[in-house]
Amino acid sequence: MEFLLIFISAIFVNNIVLSQFLGICPFLGVSKKVSTSLGMSAAVAFVLTLATIVTYILQKSVLEAFHLEYLQTIAFILVIASLVQMVEIVMKKVSPALYQALGIFLPLITTNCAVLGVAILVIQKDYTLLESVVYALSSAIGFGLSLTVFAGLREQLEMVNVPNGVKGTAIVLITAGLLSLAFMGFSGVDGGLRALFIN
Repeated sequence: MEFLLIFISAIFVNNIVLSQFLGICPFLGVSKKVSTSLGMSAAVAFVLTLATIVTYILQKSVLEAFHLEYLQTIAFILVIASLVQMVEIVMKKVSPALYQALGIFLPLITTNCAVLGVAILVIQKDYTLLESVVYALSSAIGFGLSLTVFAGLREQLEMVNVPNGVKGTAIVLITAGLLSLAFMGFSGVDGGLRALFIN
């Protein structure tokens, strides 16, 4: 039952983008079209889950074993950068169209604080490896959900007559704020589920 709570909480209640404000750069940059946001979501999901597994093993078997916890951030950044390079090479061969569509935003996964944030959060929350994988996958799904919904809203905004005072970046930020408020509506779900399953 704990896995279900982690899953629902990471997607809706503590959404990595809309509640914890990690990964805002790709959220605003890649959300102009639903197609590119879906591709970015898939790439982030793969990197996020794989990076969490690798960094968890690195933390437990190397950093904690040799009392090198102070190197956590540097070690995690190196692992994430290496994984992004691997994803970039694979995507270039498997899907050149998606690789071209993502453009500069694919290397930006290296500096996407959502990936590093989740890797550090699973250590701080003292999750097991399986709980870490569930949390990482759920966070990636939450990232993808918020990115895709936001991309759909931005596509709709292109067809709407927006007042001149809020055209461009202003309406994008207003829409992001309203989407964040909508996700705040799920804040009671976590406590309700815990009460339901514990009692």
